[in-house]
Amino acid sequence: MSVLAFDIGAGSGRALLADVKDDRLEMKEIHRFDNTPIQIGKRLHWDVYRLFLEIKRGIAEAKKTGEALEALAIDTWAVDFGLLGKDGELLRAPYHYRDHHTDGVMEDCHKNKVSKKDIFDKTGIQFLPFNTIYQLQAMSNTGSPLLNEAVDLLLMPDLLRYFLTGQKKTEFTNATTTQLFNPKTMEWDEDLVKAAGVTKDIFQDIALPGTIIGELSKEVCEELDVDPIPVIAAGEHDTASAVAGIPALDQDFAYVSCGTWSLMGTEVQDAVINDKAFQWNFTNEGGVNNTFRLLKNIMGLWILEECKRIWEHDEKAGYKELLQEAEAAPSFSFFIDPDDFRFLNPPHMPKEIQQYCEDTDQYVPRTRGEIVKGVLESLALKYRYVFERTQHLAGTPFYGLHMVGGGIKNTVLCQYTSNALAKPVWAGPVEGSAIGNVMVQLMAVGKVEDLAQARLITLKSTNMQYYFPEDEKKWHRAYGRFCDTIGVNNGEDLTV
Repeated sequence: MSVLAFDIGAGSGRALLADVKDDRLEMKEIHRFDNTPIQIGKRLHWDVYRLFLEIKRGIAEAKKTGEALEALAIDTWAVDFGLLGKDGELLRAPYHYRDHHTDGVMEDCHKNKVSKKDIFDKTGIQFLPFNTIYQLQAMSNTGSPLLNEAVDLLLMPDLLRYFLTGQKKTEFTNATTTQLFNPKTMEWDEDLVKAAGVTKDIFQDIALPGTIIGELSKEVCEELDVDPIPVIAAGEHDTASAVAGIPALDQDFAYVSCGTWSLMGTEVQDAVINDKAFQWNFTNEGGVNNTFRLLKNIMGLWILEECKRIWEHDEKAGYKELLQEAEAAPSFSFFIDPDDFRFLNPPHMPKEIQQYCEDTDQYVPRTRGEIVKGVLESLALKYRYVFERTQHLAGTPFYGLHMVGGGIKNTVLCQYTSNALAKPVWAGPVEGSAIGNVMVQLMAVGKVEDLAQARLITLKSTNMQYYFPEDEKKWHRAYGRFCDTIGVNNGEDLTV
């Protein structure tokens, strides 16, 4: 018998069948699907109904294999949500976190509702303009009629799970990302919910990773001609699943889950909520097995993906060609801060990078190769900035960095990261979030004892790639210039 994992990212999703045999993970992709958002007027939405259709197709494909299913689980991105009316039906397709309806709302909230320090002291969560608290306040500010009609709020994996089972729960790891959940009380924070312009009644009870939420509904079973399969809450924030899938044998380790976003941090037992974490805008998101993920969101390969999308309008722009062009470009000709909000969703990413360089009195890149190289170098250097501060906040040194996720296919970025950190990088697995999803299910059904065993199985089952630092002095000098360019302090006391 196998488990079925649905791993849905911001661009695509997949369904995977998995089991453990002879202490090795056997996993097979059986369905893959697109997850392109839909622009309707001025608003950008997720096509949640199509995602549900693809999940049902994945279940149907699993049936075709003849493999009996012990359970299934879903992981997705964070912060976005759907609202249900009194009849239990979705009131509107959820907004995409890159939609502009939250522009300026975060600043307004801090000025007129509740201070940044109060929010951080209550939640320990990084400030991002699309966090759930600001999405709700944006709706409240515009008098959205949906808030009067809504009786339930479900985050994206909650919503898809509800479509499957009819059961309403919010999974812990995703709840923490909303900036409305208090990790000290382990409850929704009433003051912050009020500041967002809603009532606590619309929020769901919290389910920990590994909880069996329910079974496939009668309607789904009849439609697909399947048995009522148990539906488990995995680490439903995909990064929580990715961290659960990291093949680390040490208790103290640093990681970056690398893709459209890069999420860098470490696993801790208690949320780290102090002045330094607030100053550096770190976050404490829920993890699997009663842990927290002390980490920082970094813009990630979104910048490069958007450049590629723009270039493909005119000519071929495959990653192989772009990386070859980058190899021929000069090193360290310019730097960007990947987390500058101007890179969140500009209409033309290459022009935005060029404008950033003009605004910061740097060399303005002209070729695709120059832009790609500068973006990858800047991303690796930002990794070093966050890595050093993660060590300081966690109070422990890390001897290298685990890199997981689809971004590790970019071997140039992996090597640059090792160079920037002057430490080894251990890259793998690519399917980190899917593996973590699977492992939580296997722990829930009793096939894997605990997270330590799950990580050992992952290590045995992964073809790891190893990178070691090169040109350390050159990268160290570049780091100083990078910090000066993006306006951060390179002289702080970061002793561990």
